[in-house]
Amino acid sequence: FQQILKSNMKKKFQHVFEGITKSGNQTFLNQIYTELYITEGGSGEVNNEHEVRQIESLSWKPDRPETTIRHGDIFKSSPGRDEPIRTVMTKGVAGIGKTVLTQKFTLDWAEDQTNQDIQFMFPFTFRELNLLKEQFSLVELVHHFFSETKGISRFEELKVVFIFDGLDESRLPLDFHNNEILTDVTKSTSVDVLLTNLIRGNLLPKAHLWITTRPAAANRIPAEFVAMMTEIRGFTDPQKDEYFTKRFRYKKQARMVISHIKKSRSLHIMCHIPIFCWITATVVEDMLKKKDGEDLPKTLTEMYIHFLVVQTKLKVIKYDGGAETDSHWSPESQKMIESLGKLAYEQLMKRNLIFYESDLAECGIDIRAASVCSGVFTQIFREERGLYQNKVFCFVHLSVQEFLAALHVHLTFIKSGVNLSHGSSETEMYQSAVDMALESPDGHLDLFLRFLLGLSLETNNRWLGGLMTHREKSLATNKVTTQYVKDKINDQKCVEKSINLFHCLSELNDQSLVEEIQQSLSTGSLSAHQLSPAQWSALQFILLSTDKGLEIFDLKKYSASEDALQRLLLSGCNLSERSCEALSSLLSSTTSSLRDLDLSNNDLTDSGVKLLCSGLMSPDCELEILRLSGCLITDEGCAALASALTMNPSHLKELDLSYNNPGEAEKESLTAILKNPSFKLVSLCMEPAGETWLIPGLRKYSCPLTVDLNTVNRFLKLSDKNKKVTRVEEEQLYPDHPDRFDSYQLLCTDGLTGRCYWEVEWSGRVYISVSYSGIKRKGDNDDSWFGYNDNSSSLICSDDGYTIWLNSEKKAFIPVPSFSSSSFVSGRVAVYVDCPAGTLSFYRVSSDTLIHLYTFNTKFTEPLYPGFGFEYRTGSWMSLCSP
Repeated sequence: FQQILKSNMKKKFQHVFEGITKSGNQTFLNQIYTELYITEGGSGEVNNEHEVRQIESLSWKPDRPETTIRHGDIFKSSPGRDEPIRTVMTKGVAGIGKTVLTQKFTLDWAEDQTNQDIQFMFPFTFRELNLLKEQFSLVELVHHFFSETKGISRFEELKVVFIFDGLDESRLPLDFHNNEILTDVTKSTSVDVLLTNLIRGNLLPKAHLWITTRPAAANRIPAEFVAMMTEIRGFTDPQKDEYFTKRFRYKKQARMVISHIKKSRSLHIMCHIPIFCWITATVVEDMLKKKDGEDLPKTLTEMYIHFLVVQTKLKVIKYDGGAETDSHWSPESQKMIESLGKLAYEQLMKRNLIFYESDLAECGIDIRAASVCSGVFTQIFREERGLYQNKVFCFVHLSVQEFLAALHVHLTFIKSGVNLSHGSSETEMYQSAVDMALESPDGHLDLFLRFLLGLSLETNNRWLGGLMTHREKSLATNKVTTQYVKDKINDQKCVEKSINLFHCLSELNDQSLVEEIQQSLSTGSLSAHQLSPAQWSALQFILLSTDKGLEIFDLKKYSASEDALQRLLLSGCNLSERSCEALSSLLSSTTSSLRDLDLSNNDLTDSGVKLLCSGLMSPDCELEILRLSGCLITDEGCAALASALTMNPSHLKELDLSYNNPGEAEKESLTAILKNPSFKLVSLCMEPAGETWLIPGLRKYSCPLTVDLNTVNRFLKLSDKNKKVTRVEEEQLYPDHPDRFDSYQLLCTDGLTGRCYWEVEWSGRVYISVSYSGIKRKGDNDDSWFGYNDNSSSLICSDDGYTIWLNSEKKAFIPVPSFSSSSFVSGRVAVYVDCPAGTLSFYRVSSDTLIHLYTFNTKFTEPLYPGFGFEYRTGSWMSLCSP
């Protein structure tokens, strides 16, 4: 049975279609495969950004030791890990190579190259599993997809690997909390129940599982069922070069492409994604055929326009029987592109990347027309078939969908005057698109905005030829739009949003802000004038995005203005020891104007503080306020601080060392400095203190919560020692009490006044809240609902994402794509409140990593009481967790 399965696996996986699935030239996988950069352990940084921004951000992170893994060693234990690895999850952005990675892993096994201790390997895709409505036993499911194994009725004693590719595309509930427990591999049930029990280890506990997913869906599998988390970082710079060298027959062409890509920051970033390398190679190959040697695309919009042109020409030649000189904008081609654009836009707004027949019907697209499109525009839109020939459609990559969505908005306005975003004029269309992208908390529309603004240029429109109706040049519109983007940069406080706005200016062919600062950098003339907020943003963009020449940025050389950099607020920024070294250099610079430095809640440890102290002791350091609260500092770090203050006693006025463990001896040393009139120090905070505060991250502030039984609504049922609350239909027999809520809510007993952290597991629709004690208890109106009044704030967790309410105002909605496909989802969130500082933060907990959702900055005037609420939907529940 094994040899038959291996033979069929080789036939299935030895060829690969780059970017397409069923048409075009087949390529041997082993011939073009480039080893991907796979690391053990997921990123601990905030991750609610557009995936292209996540790729871009990786190049800015400080160097940290990482365990890299070859694809064939995915189940091999790393040094220091004794227990076998049962379940591996690999996450990576769309198009990074997750599917090809699993195919290569399977092919190597089938060709007897690796993992020969594995007896059977069963690769599944969630796209196909979504389509199964019948009930199966686990054995029947394997036989269903792999008929070669029908002679095997038991798998318990065999060494098997199950591969599940594309968790982010799953439309199964995967309800790990409520699904029935199943241990019999021959008992039939739903596919959803089979998967949750297989992942839990109730079925085939000795089997190995490999699950791939985009980052946003990783939390759909509870962390306790994942033995090892890995992450695909895509191509490194040398691997990009290797790909193009393999792809182009002539080395000169490969070198030209590599050189061109390195000149464009946006193209260089995108080439971390293997499928974008394929798109680039496809465009360049076509352009190099021409004798006139056109300029290669320099922006993303130009690249994707040329990609569309190449595919349209391919349709004319291959499917219409035309010549290469024929017009490729036939009425039929135009209609197909317009249909694909409509589908791309409507599904992008719904955050769908794969579409079934029902999704097409909702968009008014005929299934036969979609099949024709996928058969003709094979490298843009593709159709896949499951075991029963059920059709699944998708674009070749998310960025292609985003480009076509922008093209749809652009063409709709040009041809009919209808603005799909907001307003009536062309200028209003672009401005409203900018606003929509800025309002999106996860950067969902960042790339869409870049494409839409790029399409506004007349130079780009000429390539779209027959798709466009003639219109007057809109130079004035472009100027207004460009200025609007610059104004937004001037107002923008979020670095990530500013970076995307600079990319938007690049698509508009406006480099003026960046060029102005680059000129000043090269001449040193920044010291001659004050910088506006927009110019500081441009400087920030250059420093973050430059690969060469500014690896070292000497701030003292450029910021001589008095108020250029007086306050540096870096609380909770995941700073490393390397950051302290850079800050120390800044503190000791002769022209530094830094007076206030907040490094609280960074795990600096004593080694980081010692590096910082080398700057503090400099006579040139004039820092007045230093906050190091919650930085894992012990007596060793405090001794270094005392020594630094002794050497430079004339400036520091405030020192915050709360939530550390300074030790009694160093407390006395620092207190003596406070009392010594020779020193300027007037404020020293060292409490609370102790070993309990030496836990990394926010979990050091964990506080136990106790439900106030006198506040619990009668339709909320308590269980698990009053840690779990469920919204039920049956009224509970609680005694009358004036504090009891008429609405489906409850409060905890103790008011919070310091720093506190707690975690909550939830399912259904649940309010995670904090409230003053004065919130109204009687009546069922806004005055009593968490978040809808001046007494409370609330994070509403539901199946479409998270909504934040503060003082009757909706502050944000954070959608979670992996939620939308499930009928009753669950998750885990964390809350951190610093009452004296006036901050309240919500996080999503994924694989033990905190993913930031939202932070309030306000002033708390009373103790805060944690609270929880539910709506009319029964079955929703929450449970207090131990972090």
